[in-house]
Amino acid sequence: MYTIKRIGIEEKEQIKELFASVFTKEPWNDDWSDKEQLDCFIMDLIGQGYSLTYGLYEGDEMIGLSMGYIKHWYVGTEYYIDELCIRQDKQGQGAGTFFIKSIESAIKELGLKQIFLQTNNDVPAYEFYKKLGFTELETHVSFAKDV
Repeated sequence: MYTIKRIGIEEKEQIKELFASVFTKEPWNDDWSDKEQLDCFIMDLIGQGYSLTYGLYEGDEMIGLSMGYIKHWYVGTEYYIDELCIRQDKQGQGAGTFFIKSIESAIKELGLKQIFLQTNNDVPAYEFYKKLGFTELETHVSFAKDV
């Protein structure tokens, strides 16, 4: 049914297509119309020596994507997921659960100890991560400032 594999720059066009198809729609509504900016963003995530990217496949078709990096931290080395998505028509069918469980197994084999990620608390992903045993960090706060 589903398979997972580590992917990279070779799959950049597939990655960009899947990423934009998910995050330009509800509930995210991101504007990725600037193709150069999208290309740079994807390369920031998949093109570094410490990047760690996984694709979820149904047959030969990429239906899920996890882009992040390996981060060395005092509690152990972790997989910091910057972006994770499942193609919208495949959501709610167990693909995301399979993907997360498979990522957990894959990073254990690499010697990683933890997954760290962030999401908004007003989107379906929030409940999805809680259901899968992720713990909300009560004292963790994100900041941003326009300059």
